Amino acid sequence: QVQLVESGGGLVQAGGSLRLSCAASGSIFSINAMNWYRQAPGKQRELVATITNGGSTNYADSVKGRFTISRDNAKNTVYLQMSNLKPEDTAVYYCNVDLYSTWFTPEDYWGQGTQVTVSS
Repeated sequence: QVQLVESGGGLVQAGGSLRLSCAASGSIFSINAMNWYRQAPGKQRELVATITNGGSTNYADSVKGRFTISRDNAKNTVYLQMSNLKPEDTAVYYCNVDLYSTWFTPEDYWGQGTQVTVSS
């Protein structure tokens, strides 16, 4: 079994910054892509950023130039540095990890979610 623990959410004023973290632990052989999603009230969950095991990144157009995804493979941790936050960034943010377990089965896990609220 694998556990994902998120941290770093909170309340921030528009223009401010936050850094989210998501640490994976458990029966992990290797981690492929690590992703951040978000879901605002009344909206569908959307992909915010992705980082591959090779370090390639991709971002939603709405966050390009403001958010940076990174990972520490030694710690099985993914980060999302969010800058110049806007009220429309308010949402619950979820990390998602695509990995191979120690039984060499491909598996997909979600974090518990962390609330980010940006006040105007």
